[in-house]
Amino acid sequence: MGKGGGCIPSKRHRAAAAAAAPASHSHQRERTSIPAPAAAPRPVRIYVVFYSMYGHVRLLARAVARGVGSVPGARAILFRVPETLPPAVLARMEADGGGGGGDGEDVIPVVDPDGLPDADGFLFGFPARFGAMPAQMQAFFDSTVPLCRHQGLAGKPAGLFVSTGTQAGGQETTAWTAITQLAHHGMLFVPIGYTFGEGMLEMGELRGGSPYGAGVFSGDGSRPPSELELALAEHHGKYMATLVKKMVHGAS
Repeated sequence: MGKGGGCIPSKRHRAAAAAAAPASHSHQRERTSIPAPAAAPRPVRIYVVFYSMYGHVRLLARAVARGVGSVPGARAILFRVPETLPPAVLARMEADGGGGGGDGEDVIPVVDPDGLPDADGFLFGFPARFGAMPAQMQAFFDSTVPLCRHQGLAGKPAGLFVSTGTQAGGQETTAWTAITQLAHHGMLFVPIGYTFGEGMLEMGELRGGSPYGAGVFSGDGSRPPSELELALAEHHGKYMATLVKKMVHGAS
């Protein structure tokens, strides 16, 4: 074969082929695409889990839930813990079945410990018994031992709100003695501090609550939560929902 007549083309043939090649892609018409809109982030779920014998904590729980719901993209789900006392004892104590919805609103379901990992955050509420949580709430936390064993709630934020009979009845101790439950689960305790502003410094009227969380003074059981106590509870829920949203979806 002569020069350039074999499988390898000559220099002259290569130059001609290059000249006949189509224009490079950089000269082709550019195509544009419209990006699909980003999906809206799912609402964060905050479980409000409480025990209430006379209804005071239930009223706080509903106020806390309203506060959570006031934050766009946050949803509060109310649960009550099981009662452990027999009906005869509750009758002698003049309990009103306060956890089940005796305020005329929808009946609140009993919490299922197996469903707790579905929550993004928690607010636990309970009355004081000798400056600590009552046996009913302790029994609920005892039922979460399997979750604790596998750290199923680790890293989830949680807050606390309480009810006491008197000013010296444990507004702070009832909350801070419950932090041990959260610590063993690896949960993050979120206090409200003094974020309620001037309402935390109010000295002109009786008010439950502390930097640990919202609270109510129930007296002998006949004193309902005041407007200020309910406002603090709503603030507690709003504050918690805002923080949980940042943790789940970022600062934006």
